[in-house]
Amino acid sequence: MILATPAVTKPPQAVVAGCYERNGEPMSENPQRLSETEATQLAQEAVDRYGGARMIYRSPRQAFSPDGRKEIVVDGHAVDVRWGEISSPAIVTVGGYVFEILDGWIELLVRPPKPRA
Repeated sequence: MILATPAVTKPPQAVVAGCYERNGEPMSENPQRLSETEATQLAQEAVDRYGGARMIYRSPRQAFSPDGRKEIVVDGHAVDVRWGEISSPAIVTVGGYVFEILDGWIELLVRPPKPRA
């Protein structure tokens, strides 16, 4: 006997005035280019939400760990926090900027490329 299974559909994402939700928080569909200062503040806020730079820096994850990377939305911008491993640093990325998480602070590693005119 063959049993029919109902089709699984995903609920539509909430759309509110040009925004969509990611992980339950509203996010801008067309985010503006961030300045270095804004990106640093957003990255620091995300790091603080996960316990601070020292907590992330001193708690390395195994390469196969499912919690080695977390994405969070801060003020409408997606921020990616990655815990370090044995041979890779802990980093946080936002808007094309990449920051290394050190033992008490974050440091800029990479800026996004400038648009060509």
